[in-house]
Amino acid sequence: MKRSLGPISINIKLTLLGVAFVIAASTLWYTHTIVKQLQEREKQIVTLYAKGLEYIANSEDVGTDYTFIFENIIQQIDFPLILTDAQNNVNPLSKTEIRNIVIDSTWSVERAKKFLDKKLEKMDETNPPIEVIYQDSIILSRIHYGDSELVGQLRLYPYIQLVIATLFILMAYFGFSYVKRSEHGKIWVGLSKETAHQLGTPLSSLLGWLEILKMNYQDSNKVMDTLNEMENDLERLKKIAERFSKIGSAPELKKENVNAIIDKVISYFERRVPQSGRTIEFNFDSTQNFTARLNTDLFEWVIENLTKNALDAIESNNGKIIYKMSETKKDIILDVMDTGKGIDVKLRSEVFRPGFSTKKRGWGLGLSLSKRIIEDYHNGKIFVKSSAIGEGTCFRIVLKKNDK
Repeated sequence: MKRSLGPISINIKLTLLGVAFVIAASTLWYTHTIVKQLQEREKQIVTLYAKGLEYIANSEDVGTDYTFIFENIIQQIDFPLILTDAQNNVNPLSKTEIRNIVIDSTWSVERAKKFLDKKLEKMDETNPPIEVIYQDSIILSRIHYGDSELVGQLRLYPYIQLVIATLFILMAYFGFSYVKRSEHGKIWVGLSKETAHQLGTPLSSLLGWLEILKMNYQDSNKVMDTLNEMENDLERLKKIAERFSKIGSAPELKKENVNAIIDKVISYFERRVPQSGRTIEFNFDSTQNFTARLNTDLFEWVIENLTKNALDAIESNNGKIIYKMSETKKDIILDVMDTGKGIDVKLRSEVFRPGFSTKKRGWGLGLSLSKRIIEDYHNGKIFVKSSAIGEGTCFRIVLKKNDK
């Protein structure tokens, strides 16, 4: 089962497109609803205006003053309106028949009439004119009206919002892509350096053994001891190659003795740490054997990384690294504790991020690989259980118990 970033990237793109579509659809629907409500309100005002004109035309009481009624109706008209006769003729000089339409005072009557005729066409395309009827059959006039400025702004609003939302999504997408590219770059650089580092130790040892062979080629006992050590280093080179070959594909998990793997790692470091002039005590005292479904090579790599981390954290020539195992009903728990410098609270969430390192010569890949090995390949957990500046750190690994 190979893991690929391709499907993840596609899912992210589809999610962003889905979010954009939902924003677009909801914004357009909501704005359309408001526009319809405003248009209905404007239609009601125009209808009321038409009914008023009809009432005056059909009224037998000629002396009644209707000025107050029309002033209150007309005051609410904040949209373009033209009152024409039954044949849609308009008088461009009339100030009462044209509202909220600006006509240039320098224009001739003919030019103003052409301008108003075009306005009428556009208005009628948007809203059908409302007729003023005399005696239920004769059309006295028609009221033509367009949308108010507010309706026009609301029509544009969703598109402006969509542009802003699109820009935001594009920024988020490119920002995410940049972060992913940067992270991938750090992973590749770190992986290259980690490979060089892993291979460097046994290669240096092999070169040293060759020099010893040249100096003691006549002493058969020393030659045999040296050849045995060279064989161990060659085996380590083979193991390193196998470890890197397993990254990216699902390794085979088998029932393994966890204690034996930890003992093997401790034994490896116990033989090498004294050569650096340091005295580090490795403490692993477990009377109970724990088994779990593991890939030995990869899990051993995790314990090595945690041990190297602990050694780097111990800045003095003396220190202690403690390995403690326990269990719950379902899980096996391994704590790796050191007496090092500790980790700042602000940095605890960063320690597993690729490229993060507090060491001057660190590459920030060991813990990142360890997290992937434990969580992705072994379905377990790894995290900083506790840490105190100047006192030390405890990393915890949680594995599913092998009940089969």
